[in-house]
Amino acid sequence: MAKRDYYEVLGVSKNATEEEIKKAYRKIAMANHPDTHPDDKAAEERFKEASEAYEILSDKTKRQNYDQFGFAGVEGGAGNYSNVYRDFSDIFSGFGGFGDIFDSFFGGGGRTRSSSGASVVRGASLQYSVTVSFKDAIFGTKVDVSYSHDEACPACSGSGGSGQKTCPTCHGSGQVARGNGFFQMASTCPTCHGRGQVIDNPCASCHGTGLTKKSEKLSVSIPCGTDDGTKLVLRGKGNAGPNGGPAGDLIIFVRVKEDKYFVREGRNVFLQVPISFTQAALGCEIEVPVVEGGKVRVSIPAGIQSGKSLRLKNRGVPAFKGNPDDRGDMYLTVLVETPKHLGLKARSLMKELQQALGEDKSPDPIPFER
Repeated sequence: MAKRDYYEVLGVSKNATEEEIKKAYRKIAMANHPDTHPDDKAAEERFKEASEAYEILSDKTKRQNYDQFGFAGVEGGAGNYSNVYRDFSDIFSGFGGFGDIFDSFFGGGGRTRSSSGASVVRGASLQYSVTVSFKDAIFGTKVDVSYSHDEACPACSGSGGSGQKTCPTCHGSGQVARGNGFFQMASTCPTCHGRGQVIDNPCASCHGTGLTKKSEKLSVSIPCGTDDGTKLVLRGKGNAGPNGGPAGDLIIFVRVKEDKYFVREGRNVFLQVPISFTQAALGCEIEVPVVEGGKVRVSIPAGIQSGKSLRLKNRGVPAFKGNPDDRGDMYLTVLVETPKHLGLKARSLMKELQQALGEDKSPDPIPFER
């Protein structure tokens, strides 16, 4: 069967950006994941085909050769999946387990050996969510994070005990394989729990795991310009790995409370305030709140129409982790309020004004674009 064009495989155009190619590959890979299609050979082939296409199109040099010479220009470069493996954790970040599954597909690994010969694996990353106020997200703040994580047992220095020998089940790899064909699924060895070795004399403190729980409190800086959903990564603050393996990360997800009056879009903030009919007609000065607190005076020009926005420069949001003094803008929308209840004097004056201004009893409609 003839090979399909790589752009056709991923369903993108030849002018597709790197991000569009990555997004297309992610969609296909997830749709054909072996856990949801364990015995589906067609899904297996689609995944393999998409991975080969991504390997070529995600590399600028390989893509250029392919565009110029076709499959002949990338012979020997479509089977190693080095770019796929390199980008996999980024493409599938947030989808637990995909990285380990990919290791089993393509033989990649975050698994090394300690000096004792035991299998060393990077510890798991942990997630934590914090909520900050609208103002603190804009100008930055610090929050305290209390969490529990695994660390190397101090009694055995993370070794788990003495009298170690190679695990008879996994033969030291820490993993056992299942399945066949293209997808060789790997899972943690049930005998040694991924260590690659079994221990004759387990440590009394950690019962042979090499790990103990530790409660920790951190002061985490929330940078200026932080938006709702921002992810902050604290390297090495997650769970310690078995057998002295490096620690995973602590991933902080930031949630921002909505403000009662201000709305944020990118680096700009928006506020709407009411003014009276006479203020709109004659013009005036009013005081309006700003996001940093306090109020500023704003001149309202005479004859302003309801819904008109005024721009207040440098009263918005700084760039994320940028200069706090270099900010976006604030847009103030004025809403002209029509009085609902008029006294006798006010009604009399309004009638005089009505006669002085005159009224159009048959007004022309206003196009929506205005």
